[in-house]
Amino acid sequence: MPNIALLLKDEIARVARKELRNETEKLKKASTQHRSDIAALKRRVLALEQQLARFEKNAGKKSAAPPASDDTGRVRFSAKGFGSLRRKLGLSAAQMGALVAVSAQTIYNWETEKSSPRQSQMTAIVAARGMGKREALARLGELAQ
Repeated sequence: MPNIALLLKDEIARVARKELRNETEKLKKASTQHRSDIAALKRRVLALEQQLARFEKNAGKKSAAPPASDDTGRVRFSAKGFGSLRRKLGLSAAQMGALVAVSAQTIYNWETEKSSPRQSQMTAIVAARGMGKREALARLGELAQ
């Protein structure tokens, strides 16, 4: 006749394994669901980032100049960007200097990174960024009078 304590111990172990299996099965299913949700979210983020990049690229084509703002404290200056702005407007250094109220030599120094504009001059540069060729030439005509 088998030992009752041994039978009881085996039965308790079997029931415990069965309960653990049920609980771990629920956890495995939840973990699998979470992993698939995370993968779907990653795919969604990638698609949104690509869509944002397309919108930024198209927006850059539509309006090459950012809107002029009164807060020039957060405007960045790039010598390369300033040179391309001058070429885009089709202006000489002297004309650009007249537009932003500095000398032609100062414009050359800014473009060659020998110096950078003061904060007070950034307002005029920001205004020039928002201009087109016609508007810049019209403004130069006003300044000449």
